[in-house]
Parts: sequence; C-alpha cells; structure tokens
Amino acid sequence: MRDGPLRRLIKKIALLRYTIDLGITRLILRAKGEPRYRLTGSCNGCGKCCESPMIPVSTPVFRLRSLRWLALTWHRVINGFELIGEDRRLKLFAFRCTHYDPVTKQCDSYDSRPGMCRDYPRNLLYAALPEFLPECGYQAVYKKAEGLRKSLERANLPPEKLQEVLKKLHLEEKE
Repeated sequence: MRDGPLRRLIKKIALLRYTIDLGITRLILRAKGEPRYRLTGSCNGCGKCCESPMIPVSTPVFRLRSLRWLALTWHRVINGFELIGEDRRLKLFAFRCTHYDPVTKQCDSYDSRPGMCRDYPRNLLYAALPEFLPECGYQAVYKKAEGLRKSLERANLPPEKLQEVLKKLHLEEKE
C-alpha cells in the first residue's frame, strides 16, 4: 500500500510536529544526563523492527475508548498499521505494518515513513535497560561501561556469571 499525495502531506505535517516535540523532549532529557547509552552497530536489514511495530501509549489513550479509537484510527488510516495485539501491563499496542514487504524486507513508503520509524533504534536508548530484537544489528552500550566493568571484574564473579552481568547491563559491545 503506497502512500498517495494526501497521505504523504498529512504524514509530512505529522513528522514536523513529531520532530519538534522529540527535539524539545530530548533537549530536556540531555540536561538530565540522558541517554545513558550510546548506539553501536548498524542495520543488517533483517526487517524485524518493521514487521510488527509496537507503540507505547499513555494510560488515558490505552483506557479511554475515545482516545484509544482516535489513536488506533490514526495509525490504521495514516500510518498503515493494523492492530494485532496489545500488552495491558506495559500499555503497548502491537501492529502489523501494511507498508512492510516480507519478501524484500523493505518499506514501500520509506520516504514518508512515520517519525517513530525514522527514530528507531535511537528511541530505545532512553529506556532503563534497552532491549533490541535478537536479529537486530544494533545494540546499546552503557556510556560509563569501563568503570563499572572494572568494578565487576574485581568482584571475583565466576566467568560465566560475569559475562551474563556484562551483557544484561549493556557493558560490552558485540564482536
């Protein structure tokens, strides 16, 4: 489903608003020392992030029917996201993207993709413990990893336990 001229215009306006909001939010977060992680690696073209985008929403959007309907309608009509599930505990909507071609692993409307797609995976760097899809070529590494890694090495943990902790705390880069 390629985007037509009207949908492209609406998405361009939405992207402008998204970019301004994101810039202001990240400026405030940087003043607070965020993100604590840096992004390493690169896209390997696996397409897993495009296959089933998941969008966290606020409690009112998740629980109030009118706001929920509005958000889901926007994503269906404008972004081409079809709701396939939700996580009530985390307040996440899971979608299937109608622009994603599983054969080519490409987006048929890449140049008019939503801001959240453009921002991936940088948006994960602001999580307490960023988790990437197993197939993803990207990873997050804690910015102060060196000092923490040295402290953990002095703790005399068994080697396998040390490796597990280093991985879970994002203290080492993939080789």
